[in-house]
Amino acid sequence: MTSPADPIIWLRNETCGLGPYRADLVQTYWRWEQDPALLVGYGRQAPESLEARTEGMGHQLRGENIRFTIYDLTGNEPVPAGVSTLLPDHSVRTAEFVIMLAPEARGHGLGTAATRLTLDYAFHVTNLRMVWLKVLAPNTGAIRAYEKAGFQHVGPIRQAGYWLGQVCDEIVMDTLATEFTSPSVITTAIVKPAGPA
Repeated sequence: MTSPADPIIWLRNETCGLGPYRADLVQTYWRWEQDPALLVGYGRQAPESLEARTEGMGHQLRGENIRFTIYDLTGNEPVPAGVSTLLPDHSVRTAEFVIMLAPEARGHGLGTAATRLTLDYAFHVTNLRMVWLKVLAPNTGAIRAYEKAGFQHVGPIRQAGYWLGQVCDEIVMDTLATEFTSPSVITTAIVKPAGPA
């Protein structure tokens, strides 16, 4: 069995890795989800109990959504630092993207790196043609990270959310498989130069 210090990592770049969503990290995920900045960013208005979160974990593990644990690879050991999720609509080959980072992992470029790796998986493994997201308009840090990862503004959903007690717009952003220009760790690993016969 893999130890927490030696987790399974499916995709990686220099600073970030994506591995399986893990039942043994439910308390860690729950701690991140109760951070007030994350509650505000998601537009949620109440925390969730650990018991309810633990009960929901089994459903998430069996569901059709694609979830990754995000790892910070900048230290000596991989450290769980967040979760990225694709909520696919297989009938039209699109998915909604959601990301959550631990408070201590924010502001270091990890969100952008994890988003690029998740898009790489979405376009080169899951064969999606488009990925979209919603973000509250005042969340300018998240919007900048999404733009760096390749998302473009589609437009606002007017007065669809709340930010620090004030009504605000939600911004819809998307990116197409044909626009994915980040270096692909998947295609690089699969398409290697042919060696001598």
